[in-house]
Amino acid sequence: MKAHIEKSWREALKEEFDKPYFEEVVRYLKKEKASGKVIFPPGSLIFNAFKRTPFKDVKVVILGQDPYHRVGQAMGLSFSVPVGVRVPPSLKNIYKELQRDVDFEIPNHGDLTSWADQGVFLLNAFLTVEQGRAASHQKIGWAKFTDAVIKKLSDDREGIVFLLWGRFAQAKAELIDEKKHYVLTAFHPSPLAGNRFQGCGHFSKTNELLSKQGRKPINWNLTEQSNN
Repeated sequence: MKAHIEKSWREALKEEFDKPYFEEVVRYLKKEKASGKVIFPPGSLIFNAFKRTPFKDVKVVILGQDPYHRVGQAMGLSFSVPVGVRVPPSLKNIYKELQRDVDFEIPNHGDLTSWADQGVFLLNAFLTVEQGRAASHQKIGWAKFTDAVIKKLSDDREGIVFLLWGRFAQAKAELIDEKKHYVLTAFHPSPLAGNRFQGCGHFSKTNELLSKQGRKPINWNLTEQSNN
């Protein structure tokens, strides 16, 4: 499984890969697959966020919780689904806020790869899930790993903008040194949180914070991917 993780992340997290809990995660996933269970995302995409956004290139972190658990949805990037897959409700609400907050045209797809390629680290706290069983892998050890990821970014980098949406994500703020980084919080974009995500202004604020550091802002528009 480590073979699918990008080189700079492999170096940054080398101590984590040798810890017993990580080996337990690997064993658990192999056992589940051997028993015939379907795990999402596919093995080659479990570390897609790491592949797309190398350690040194992370400018923004958007923290999700679980991968989508329906066929064809999960692609290893939080909130993202492949082109041709119906846009999930939370992402629809993210698009609505983008349209309100910045010059954003709502696309006909939910593929956020272009954000990842610009330095937006789309991290799920739990990197796998069993088909049709939301939250099924929340206790297999992924939380230890992704907490270590957040802590490593906090310790070794500066000026990252962390977008923490909802109580689950906001609890991770304790891992982040706010003297070195920026933490923006809001309600979760899920419809279950009502419309309280709307109005957070996180996308324009993120670009303001990046520009203040002399860093290139994120082009949030996704329309150029629509026909890919």
